[in-house]
Amino acid sequence: MEEIAAALGDAARWRIVELLAERPRSVGELADLTGLRQPQATKHLQTLTRAGLVTVSPLGQRRIAAIEVAALNAFERRLRELIELAESTAGELDTIARYRSALAAEAARADRDRWADGRTFTFERVLAAAPQTVWRYWAEPELLESWWAPPSITITDCRIEARPGGRVILDYRDAEGRYHSAGQVRVAEEPGRLGFDLSLFDPAGAVLFTGRYDLTLTEALEGTRLRLDLGITDTAITASDFIAGINTGWGQVLDQLAHLVAIPTKSPRTPRK
Repeated sequence: MEEIAAALGDAARWRIVELLAERPRSVGELADLTGLRQPQATKHLQTLTRAGLVTVSPLGQRRIAAIEVAALNAFERRLRELIELAESTAGELDTIARYRSALAAEAARADRDRWADGRTFTFERVLAAAPQTVWRYWAEPELLESWWAPPSITITDCRIEARPGGRVILDYRDAEGRYHSAGQVRVAEEPGRLGFDLSLFDPAGAVLFTGRYDLTLTEALEGTRLRLDLGITDTAITASDFIAGINTGWGQVLDQLAHLVAIPTKSPRTPRK
């Protein structure tokens, strides 16, 4: 596909393909119609032939070029696949637009330390799994890693030790750098309640902001009703990008969690040590 795309990326070759789609033509005729010198037309035909788009055959004293429809059909199928994939993820453009708007708004507010202290967020989902199953996706590191980051981020370490005083760690990286978060569990009542604090640190080790998280899982007719309350404190001026991404980021990861817990598993996974 890459060779076909490269061959069609040249205007002269594209024009040759258009002319050959009408009917087979001689090399001399193609040169006349495109305004190319015959050696140039021949060179372009050689490129199209290597890509499988054209065949050139001798016919007496002339060489006749003809289009290869099968190659164009294959290219069309690949383009259709890409279009369908792009259409299926079109909602991500809306996510980017919302995040861009939030970035501008939070940057305007970030004029002093603790500028976002007291900010609260609430997220709710109904999950198609029992509370005990959902709890495992928070308490077992391997399962937690499977959903606790948006698609563009790679987790390098994460764990919530579900006991009072247990450690909370979320380390991750993206194209811009590496990030470290750490905190402590305040309350753990399996499988219904989990509370923990988690601070995000800058590269120098200073706190960018601290989140106070309270997770409640209650049994519902559909499975489990999840509610996550988040309060912000210890906000640094430089935390505006991260505060702006809270709504979008938690929306994405909770959607991932909802998808994963709804998938039947044959046997439980072994927690990572």
